[in-house]
Amino acid sequence: MTAAAVDAVDVSMRYGRTWALRGCSVSLAPGRVTALVGPNGAGKTTLLHLAAGFLRPDAGRIEVLGRAPWPQSRELVARIGFVAQGHPLYQFLTVGETLAMGRRLNPSWDRRLVGDHLERLRIPLGRRVRSLSGGQRAQVALALAMGKRPDLLLLDEPLASLDPLARRQFLGMLMQLTADTGATILLSSHIVADLERVCDQLVILASGRVQLSGDIADVVGTHKRLVGPRRTANGIAGVARVVEVSHTERQTTVVARVSGPVPDPRWEVQQMTLEDVVLAYLGVDRELEDAPAVEVVA
Repeated sequence: MTAAAVDAVDVSMRYGRTWALRGCSVSLAPGRVTALVGPNGAGKTTLLHLAAGFLRPDAGRIEVLGRAPWPQSRELVARIGFVAQGHPLYQFLTVGETLAMGRRLNPSWDRRLVGDHLERLRIPLGRRVRSLSGGQRAQVALALAMGKRPDLLLLDEPLASLDPLARRQFLGMLMQLTADTGATILLSSHIVADLERVCDQLVILASGRVQLSGDIADVVGTHKRLVGPRRTANGIAGVARVVEVSHTERQTTVVARVSGPVPDPRWEVQQMTLEDVVLAYLGVDRELEDAPAVEVVA
């Protein structure tokens, strides 16, 4: 059985009195592109920093590529790429100087991969980083991470400041990278519609806990919206878990994970999009911050 690229078990991490992660468990298969979704303050950046070896958990354990990322080792650092939120780069360097720095720091540097990437995007090597657009800086930051040909690429909100065309180009390069190298990618973002095009797996993180984890096709296929006359949502045949319930004067709407057909003809069964599913779980979690952690593997 192939080892997980990232395997976190009951991981907890706090800053002072504030819990960033509480009993967080998630396992990512190698060679997959996983979307990490959640509201601000959910613990996404903390989880990425733990996987990169920048932090050590207060409780639980985390393994990356079969090893504990903390304390950092030269061997493991060489196999992990990381693009931080905001794409921090040395603004006074040119693109060429930035890449030269990456080449000196990474003995497995793939000059052709990086060069082809920037050439396709027409980003001149002589331009200073400070003169680039936000989308171009994001692509240079990605090129730095790609150049080391990582086995695991961690991306913290790389799409947040990009326009639609820049997002499309960035995501296209991620797809090309995993196709060319087989890298595992963990991508944190709020933009669910974009993630659905490129990601295989989904992890919903909220209030420091994994609320849902699974294959995206399975997640979408096993979540339905049930609409019927106003009634209780308890004990519906075919429903494995009720996620969200809302009522009007005459109607009840239920978002549920189903285990099979819903035979009761009083319920109209509707399909859901990935964004519908994500919003349902995030909305419930904000009301139940002190509830036990829930992990669903579809």
